[in-house]
Amino acid sequence: MSGIVLTAYPGSILGPVAKFLGWIMNGIYNGISSITGGRVESVVLSIVIVTIIIYMCLLPLTIKQQKFSKLSQKMQPEMQAIQAKYKNKKDQASMMAMQQETQMLYDKYGISPMGSCVQLIIQMPILLALYRVFYNIPAYLDGVKGSFTNLVTQIQSTSGYTDTLGELMSKFNFTTSSGLTSSNVVDKLSNASGDTLSNYIIDILYKLPSKGWDALLDGKYFDGLQSSVESTHNALQHFNYFLGLNISDTPWYIIKNNFFAKDKPEMWLLIGILALLIPVLSYLTQLLNIKLMPQASNGNDQMANQMKTMNMLMPLMSFFICFTVPVGLGIYWISSAVVRGLQQFFVNKHIENLDLEEVMKKNQEKAKKKREKMGIAENQISNAAKINTRKIDEPKKEEKKSNMSEAQRELELEKANAAKSKAKAGSMAAKANMVRDFNEKNSRK
Repeated sequence: MSGIVLTAYPGSILGPVAKFLGWIMNGIYNGISSITGGRVESVVLSIVIVTIIIYMCLLPLTIKQQKFSKLSQKMQPEMQAIQAKYKNKKDQASMMAMQQETQMLYDKYGISPMGSCVQLIIQMPILLALYRVFYNIPAYLDGVKGSFTNLVTQIQSTSGYTDTLGELMSKFNFTTSSGLTSSNVVDKLSNASGDTLSNYIIDILYKLPSKGWDALLDGKYFDGLQSSVESTHNALQHFNYFLGLNISDTPWYIIKNNFFAKDKPEMWLLIGILALLIPVLSYLTQLLNIKLMPQASNGNDQMANQMKTMNMLMPLMSFFICFTVPVGLGIYWISSAVVRGLQQFFVNKHIENLDLEEVMKKNQEKAKKKREKMGIAENQISNAAKINTRKIDEPKKEEKKSNMSEAQRELELEKANAAKSKAKAGSMAAKANMVRDFNEKNSRK
């Protein structure tokens, strides 16, 4: 991918990940072309295959995350019991005891409070970087970028091409992945040179909607370059079209410009319906994913209602957003949702067949060995928790005494004196009674 400067995503974290994923996708694209003798050069097919590969690589993390969720659900009653035990207790002894018991519970189930977060931290950069690759195909696929090289060279030799490209972007109102807009394109092109300038023009041509290419083919822009425009457009149709849809166009753009077209209305109606299917399928596949996901039950009605609301909103958001992003991204969302759905179906079967008691037994053995390596006795934590619990209970007794009324205190005192009066001869209680009687006798004198 030599010469790619501005078209590639430049982020310090996602950039290298996107470059690696782009390298994989480029290999898939070239491999398909090589196997088919150049008859099949499909960006869509490459998107689907790389999506399958990435999600298969992420499958172990998915299984671990689902296992974590299942064990967390089973752990909730015990966790709630600990929380109830130390409710409204803010002293240090209480907090330490609660922490120790909670840690023992986590060890028992072999999970950690940050377990699911770790898996998300690993997954999210990969999926976000993959999104950047699909959003900016020419930056990562040599074959796609090379299809524009000849036309770009001829455009640069045309007088006033910067103004012409600016007019083209203004007419069809689109933005490139390198940040070019109708308002800044002339200035940026005028101040660019070499690979930077070539990449800018490639970005413009790749993001150019279908109607823009029709204008180029009609000679309304760059008159005299029709031969190069036609050959580039033919290559574009070969690798960038799916069921008659330009994957660089948005579904809304296709629907708006084709539903009421006068020439070949039956053809344009079909294309419009196909474009409408992209957001519809995105919605349905996202909804299917949510249905297949295990629903955690933790007894928190408020949280459950919030999750239910989010599960309803997310597919709807996907539906509306899909109208405004390129068809290629919509296809990625659909294919990824289908792959996730199939994975989730089999993951659910796997989790259902898990012997959780056996898993917990193994986790306890691991935790025991870990504590032994750290020099912590098996019963040390539990004994500490019991000691702290006694310390917690003692102040409660004192508090109970302090809250007694005067009459209650006198009654308790009478009960105590009655018990002492029945003490056996020679016992500590009897000796205490003798001391009390002696003191009372002397005080009367």
